[in-house]
Amino acid sequence: MHKSQLAGFIIDCKTEDLDAAADFWAAALGFKRDPADTPAHTNYVHFEKNDPNGLHIEVQQVNHDSRVHIDIESDDIEAEVARLEKLGAKRLKKIETWVVMEAPTGQRFCVVRAKRGNFAKEANVWK
Repeated sequence: MHKSQLAGFIIDCKTEDLDAAADFWAAALGFKRDPADTPAHTNYVHFEKNDPNGLHIEVQQVNHDSRVHIDIESDDIEAEVARLEKLGAKRLKKIETWVVMEAPTGQRFCVVRAKRGNFAKEANVWK
């Protein structure tokens, strides 16, 4: 048995100026950049959460075409990846602690470690 739920949205930006991209999306969405943001990688900018149980939204600098992708968080990444593979998704690659996947309809998404404050209480339970 494991749990999973939607973690958030990542705005992939093919850009040389991540700050300008983050400023645009912050203004467009009405968010502020997270002042406590100390990402492990310099190609991410996180936005403040108004609610600790809320979805995370971030801007990511990428080398592929710009797009938006979702993250699914889980307390057991391998079990969640296996569940999604049974539904028709493909595992593309593992990066550090997360797995990049592709839906049968072509959208890319990631399975990441559970982080949201409401996870234990509200996540879906899978057997």
